[in-house]
Amino acid sequence: MHYGAIKNCDIANGEGIRVTLFVSGCTNHCEKCFQPQTWDFHYGEPFTEETEQSILEMLKPDYVKGLTLLGGEPFEPENQKALLPFLRKVREHFPKKNIWGYSGFTYEELTTPGSYCNCEATEPMLELLDVLVDGRYVDRLKNLSLRFRGSSNQRLIDMKATREQGTVVTFE
Repeated sequence: MHYGAIKNCDIANGEGIRVTLFVSGCTNHCEKCFQPQTWDFHYGEPFTEETEQSILEMLKPDYVKGLTLLGGEPFEPENQKALLPFLRKVREHFPKKNIWGYSGFTYEELTTPGSYCNCEATEPMLELLDVLVDGRYVDRLKNLSLRFRGSSNQRLIDMKATREQGTVVTFE
């Protein structure tokens, strides 16, 4: 897996101060995507053990509330397989910090066996998330007043409540 950027002290992509990882590779190709360069799976730098350690260091301060995964597309199957072991490390080292994930795929696509984006890493990866922001960016539904998302079709899903209730519960 490759990544395009890592932002330390990000406040735009989730609640509180966050560390944000922008992974490379996306097959959704949303019209007017704000980062089309990240569609290329080889854009940026390789995601290595050193990259993981650097992110873990950035997560250490108490004022950092958590990690956010963006793209590209974190839920491309090959990205999921690389991210899952890393997310397990994040949970192990920082059990009180939260993890947000953005995906152009909907929760329903991610959880449907046999769909393109559903692989052996999907369910365990979703279990590690606190919030999933799902749905492709749709420019005609752009709304600058929405929190943490760009278009009104996208949802902020409370993953713990969704798991407990067995139905999608939005994050307030």
